[in-house]
Amino acid sequence: MVKNVSILGSTGSIGRQSLDIIDNLKIPVCALTAGSNVEMMAQQCRKYRPQLAVMATREAAEALQKALSDVPVEISWGEEGLLRAATMPQVDCVITAVVGMVGLKPTLAAIRAKKRIGLANKETLVCAGELVMAEAKKYEAEIIPVDSEHSAIFQCLMGMHHKREIKKIILTCSGGPFFGKSREELQDITKADALRHPNWKMGAKITIDCATLMNKGLEVIEAMRLYDLPLSQVDVVIHRQSIVHSLVEFTDGAMMAQMGSPDMRLPIQLAMTYPERLPCPVEPLDLTACGSLSFCKPDTQAFPCLELARVCAQKGGTACPVMNGANEEAVALYLQDKIGFYDIYRLVKLAVDTVPFIQNPTLEEILEADRLARQAVRNAM
Repeated sequence: MVKNVSILGSTGSIGRQSLDIIDNLKIPVCALTAGSNVEMMAQQCRKYRPQLAVMATREAAEALQKALSDVPVEISWGEEGLLRAATMPQVDCVITAVVGMVGLKPTLAAIRAKKRIGLANKETLVCAGELVMAEAKKYEAEIIPVDSEHSAIFQCLMGMHHKREIKKIILTCSGGPFFGKSREELQDITKADALRHPNWKMGAKITIDCATLMNKGLEVIEAMRLYDLPLSQVDVVIHRQSIVHSLVEFTDGAMMAQMGSPDMRLPIQLAMTYPERLPCPVEPLDLTACGSLSFCKPDTQAFPCLELARVCAQKGGTACPVMNGANEEAVALYLQDKIGFYDIYRLVKLAVDTVPFIQNPTLEEILEADRLARQAVRNAM
């Protein structure tokens, strides 16, 4: 079990649930970082007494400083603060729960400092997965996925002897709030409808990604990078009940699944306790009460973002960071009621089709591809 933790994104959904687990495990918190939620960060700092607290902007950091004038905590802000939080010498585990490309550099910094990474930031592997995994191998840093699906795969593969035993990874997908609806029915769907996920309580951005199925497309790319598999060995099935969190099919035809209550605290705790399993404050799954379990293929006509993500995954290079950056920008516009539901797909595809492609990008070229993708979406508006 880890001894000291930094949480990047402590006021978000994953960050707050990580602190629930820390309460359960009694692990010291060395650093907390947040975006702009000064009030919640102040409450967390008073309870957990980290050595370092980081906000996204100078203004937020100054407000936090005033709120914590009587608390002995160092306060920083911006990228420099994130990098410090990710590399503190006494920290042995960094939970990367920030949303977006902002998580890439601190994750790489933590890897190079040989920390265990509890990875909940999708963009790290979607945009720079090959680079990140190469660095993890070079510095012998552990990456333990926190996403429920990737944690499920991780658990299914714990006893595997060799990668050649894997025939296929099967990621389960709840189908989001619009499962079963046609493209015509979704033309004028509202933001409020899109934010009503049937099974999980998450942040706004990831909830919209679940509604478009882009989230599952991002997870396909993550799985390819985490387990060094081609696209042909990563599949998706709709599983409305969110009881089977994902499966592995092995070469002999056997299939292994990880099941459990739809509660993110279970994979979060495993990232901190692995290879041990300890009692967790999650309601155990009652098989006699969960009812029938169903599986079906996703509808890529009604939800084209999933297929677009697979196209970008196959292409590789800067196609993935362009798709991700454009999606972040488009989802932000949707959440501001500036575009419609299918405009998300149209704007992302526009960026993928127009931003110059590089096959083997450097980190700087990945970051530039992200910038150009966002600019393409803004220009289209």
